[in-house]
Amino acid sequence: MKIETYAFNGEGMNRVFENEKWTVGIKNWKPANDITGIDCLERHNLTDELFVLLSGSCTLIFANETEDGLEFGQVSMEPNKVYNIPATLWHNTITCKDTKMVLIEDSSTSMDNSDIYPLSREELETVKSLV
Repeated sequence: MKIETYAFNGEGMNRVFENEKWTVGIKNWKPANDITGIDCLERHNLTDELFVLLSGSCTLIFANETEDGLEFGQVSMEPNKVYNIPATLWHNTITCKDTKMVLIEDSSTSMDNSDIYPLSREELETVKSLV
């Protein structure tokens, strides 16, 4: 038996470790997470998701559903803190090119139990004003 190590330096997210209970991924900048490329929110309906900022910068964008539509908010991540995205919370990450994060989630999290919400032009302007 030996200690294993994992790394990922490409664009976007890669699951570097997975077992029957949980997944660890490394998430780097990609065009769709840039302020000029963001166009949607996602939510995981059954599972929480954790992020840890290692380097660079990331703004977590989130939205709660209300009778009047989505109510947006943001959190500017600080390095070495754990951020929990609760199940069913609409969210996305806005990053810069030198960003590197760790993502931890239940291994059952997939697009089969998640949703994508395309942002309207007005919602996109709201998101951009928060960053």
